[in-house]
Amino acid sequence: MDPTTPRPHVLMMSEITADGKLTLRKGASSKILMKYMAHETEILLHETRAGCDAIMVGSHTIKIDNSFLTVRLVPGKSPLRVIPNSRGDIPLESNVLKPDAPTVIAVSGRAPPDRVKAIRDRGVSVVVAGEKDVDLPLLMQILWKDFGVRRMMIEGGPTLNWHMLQNRLVDEIRLIHLPFIVGGADTPSLVGGMHIESEEEMIRLEMTRFYLCGTNLVSEYRVLYRG
Repeated sequence: MDPTTPRPHVLMMSEITADGKLTLRKGASSKILMKYMAHETEILLHETRAGCDAIMVGSHTIKIDNSFLTVRLVPGKSPLRVIPNSRGDIPLESNVLKPDAPTVIAVSGRAPPDRVKAIRDRGVSVVVAGEKDVDLPLLMQILWKDFGVRRMMIEGGPTLNWHMLQNRLVDEIRLIHLPFIVGGADTPSLVGGMHIESEEEMIRLEMTRFYLCGTNLVSEYRVLYRG
């Protein structure tokens, strides 16, 4: 992997409650909260998708939400759907494997060949990026080089968001704030991963914009990496 190879510009976009949660509880679909977004904010989400070359979510999110990840409320072409799935165990009935938009499943070298074949038999592209787990920096370079992805958004869960940020692969963050508090010590929040040890490890953001979209506050940030 050549660190000088270009990668897509990445926007992380998510809806969060006032206490920073993505769902009602662990294992619950984010669609439950998304239905409370203002219609104008739903349009913003689909306009953002239409303005990107690719959209990425984690395979765990697909298993819970079974999302389509297509553009539906505005004119525009649906972006390339990208799903990191190290073992190739994405359910074959998943909506992202349907032919309504192009899809790339990124697997690791340990994905069983029969699973890879089953995915490809659905007309979906499969790329190997990493030996034991999907190597996200390598995947970004493959998307740039082989699929022409220049701008990508992620609508990931806390695990994917953590790994993308830890690998310094996120450039911007756009948050849709929902006026609810749901609580729960184990309720998924925007970013999961390991606990940090000191303030030096915090990922710093610079707010670039905030505005009302319908009845929802939207905040936008630039991600500032040290070093």
